Amino acid sequence: MNKEKTLAAANAEWEQKCSCALRIQATRAVPGEGSADADIVFIGEAPGKNEDLQGKPFVGAAGKFLAEMLAAIDLKREDIYITNVVKYRPPENRDPSPEEIDACMPWLHTQIRIIRPKIIVTLGRHALGHFIPGKKISEAHGQAFRRTFDDIGEQIFFALYHPAAALYNGGMRATLINDFKKIPALLEKIKKD
Repeated sequence: MNKEKTLAAANAEWEQKCSCALRIQATRAVPGEGSADADIVFIGEAPGKNEDLQGKPFVGAAGKFLAEMLAAIDLKREDIYITNVVKYRPPENRDPSPEEIDACMPWLHTQIRIIRPKIIVTLGRHALGHFIPGKKISEAHGQAFRRTFDDIGEQIFFALYHPAAALYNGGMRATLINDFKKIPALLEKIKKD
């Protein structure tokens, strides 16, 4: 079975067995979207209203901004894989609870094991907090970290502000764009190592 089919099968299986309490009130799961052969996986926080309705991640204003930043480094959404820490929309777009994050984490780790990206880009504090605990996004943004997990092995993580935060804070927008532009050089360095 190729990686695309393996990933689709894993997402379908997790959609049935994920124990996250958010699934009860959500319209649908939002597993993720993109290439199973991606070198880069982007991980946000949780689906919002539009994502919950469409079943796709990052389809609102933050998704449009993300697409613009990808284009600036000669990438399209089809070139990457994009998902969230939590696969179901929290009510009123509140932050996901630690229990909700824990319930969805095996699903996310399964996706990472199948895709085997060269870089995992964390978008915002929730994704950063899971993979690089104890780091604040205000201090970690624009930096790469190497961590090893029992189930996904060694990974390179690159911390970014969440695109939605940059939409509401003009100063953060320039910082996010500048940090985003570091991704191609980081990817080239990893490929050479």
